[in-house]
Amino acid sequence: MTEQAASQLSGQRTLLIGTRRSQLATTQSGHVQAGITAQGWEAQLHIVHTPGDASQASQIPVAQIGVGVFTETLRNALAAKECDVAVHSFKDLPTAPDKRFRIVVPKRVDPREVLVSVDNKELGDLPEGAKVGTSAPRRVSQLRAVRPDLDILPLRGNIDSRMGRVGNDLDAVILARAGLERVGQLDRAAESLDPHVLMPAPAQGALAVEVRADDEEAWQAVLPLEHLPSHVMAAAERAVLATLEAGCSAPVAAHSEWSGSDYSELTVFAGVFGMDGSKQLVDSVKVTFDAGLGREKPSLEQRDHYLKRAFEAGSSLGSALLDAGASALVAEAR
Repeated sequence: MTEQAASQLSGQRTLLIGTRRSQLATTQSGHVQAGITAQGWEAQLHIVHTPGDASQASQIPVAQIGVGVFTETLRNALAAKECDVAVHSFKDLPTAPDKRFRIVVPKRVDPREVLVSVDNKELGDLPEGAKVGTSAPRRVSQLRAVRPDLDILPLRGNIDSRMGRVGNDLDAVILARAGLERVGQLDRAAESLDPHVLMPAPAQGALAVEVRADDEEAWQAVLPLEHLPSHVMAAAERAVLATLEAGCSAPVAAHSEWSGSDYSELTVFAGVFGMDGSKQLVDSVKVTFDAGLGREKPSLEQRDHYLKRAFEAGSSLGSALLDAGASALVAEAR
């Protein structure tokens, strides 16, 4: 479809962007809305209530509610045409492809974890036995490896409620840097943690913008938001998770880094961790791409080729971890 044709279509409808009600979700969706309207389309946010919102208030662990609790309702609303676009944190989506939808990934923000603490103490400076809040098995297992003395306690809720516990019943909390950055509260972070010390979740910091597979207008509206190097990183990291057959609540982490500025070589790191901190399996793989990946507008065929190569690289890394005994560590956490 030509830009002129897309421009003509853009005046025919207002695209509804499905989002949860939380500050982080509406802020993320607002960025997507701005990107869509910058292309000449009309778009507005549409609030979709998810069961996960109520569970946060009652502090029910994600493992008890079910993986994908924050995304399934949004996807159902999109499939039912209640909205035209759905915005997710990519790390929360199931790894199995869903043929009902097409996805683009805007430019990823910093995927690292951050520590928010009393007196802005860094992780290594927290007092012995400090109370640290996090519920993610991936974070718990890695924290126990580097600071086995810490008292790690469950933590749910939105960003403000989590940070609000610091200085009350907790000495520190671990959060995703991406969330703080998007809501303008990055100054609350005492430290951004080295991903080789505390490796983030696969695809952390990346958004997934979904439209229905048969909705060509919505696809043309979101396609310019695609940042292919970010999508390739996220695809490789998520392929590790898919190969391990582990959900987003498993003690599995992944991180990837481009070498240089031409997006020609990607190194993907992944780890699986024992919940008591005593065991860890960490490995990496490198994958090379031709210069076309860095082009501003590669063809859809080229895009699919690069994403396939990324998936294959991540899958091979996941297989290497399985060969090293990762299944036992994943099963341990269930």
